[in-house]
Formats: sequence, structure tokens, C-alpha cells
Amino acid sequence: MKRDYIEFQDRSVAKGFLITFRCYGTWLHGDQRGSVDRRYYNRYGTQKIAPNTEKEQRRKTLLKHEMFLLGTAERQIVEAAIREVCRVRGYVLIAINVRSNHVHVVVSNSAAPERMMDSFKAYATKELRGSGLVGKDQKVWSRHGSTRYLWSDDHVSAAVEYVVNGQGGELPTLD
Repeated sequence: MKRDYIEFQDRSVAKGFLITFRCYGTWLHGDQRGSVDRRYYNRYGTQKIAPNTEKEQRRKTLLKHEMFLLGTAERQIVEAAIREVCRVRGYVLIAINVRSNHVHVVVSNSAAPERMMDSFKAYATKELRGSGLVGKDQKVWSRHGSTRYLWSDDHVSAAVEYVVNGQGGELPTLD
């Protein structure tokens, strides 16, 4: 008999999480890629905010800081910081890919993924500031991010494939 649903017990404990967070100002509402917001467009199955150049331009004028991108040195520091958080807190780091404008992490632990993401962002910011690559008041990350639950080994494998091989290859050294 083929199951067309996942039983409750299969979803009682996630096998892992795909955590994604973006750099400040790199993906605004109205962007061609679409977006979601906290109030109306963040429910499963609902449409994203449609691309709108005027809306994107208005959002740019509301930025309190310049858009932030990660260069080679910054990417190395962010990756090292995330690896350190995982080591210290006992998170199982399955895959990581730090890009110029966002970060993907596949991780396993019983902690809340939002807490893990907050720790990754906070520690990475601290290390970036400590290295002198980010100013004291510079905003580094956008608000929140994405925390997708991975309920099966297949979900974990698909997330790892996406993080490792679905990002357009290695980034060139830019600085």
C-alpha cells in the first residue's frame, strides 16, 4: 500500500534544518525574484509579492545603511564563525555555503532553528566587527531569514545537494 501522507510520528522530530539568511539590503520587496513579508505573504501556499520596480526603489530609499555584500575575507570569517557556533553548541553541521549576498546552512540538532540562525548571525557579525571588516553601526544581515524543516533523509540529501551544488559554482576571489 502506497502512503500518500506522512504520519504524525514521522514529523515529530526534524532530521535537520535548511537555514538561509541574506545580507542587508540585497533582496527588497518588489525584487524580480519575488518576496514575502511577515503579514500577508508568509503563509504556505500563498503567492509571493509580485515584482514591482517602483516598490523596490521605495524600499531602497528606506534603507538605513548601504547594501552589504560579503567579499572573500568576509565569507571566510562568516564560515569559520558558523563552524565555531556548531562546535561549541553541539550542532551537527551537514553543509554550509557562504555566498556574496546570502548564507545557506544545513544543520541538525534539537534546538529551534530560529535560535540557531540568530546565533550564526550574531557570532558572524561579532567576528566581522572584530576583524575590522564591518563598522560598528553597519547592518550586516536582513531581518530574520528562512528556517526550513527537513523531515526525512531525502529532505536532508536534497537540501545538501542544493546548498553544495545548486548555487552556481565557486565564487571567484573578488578582493
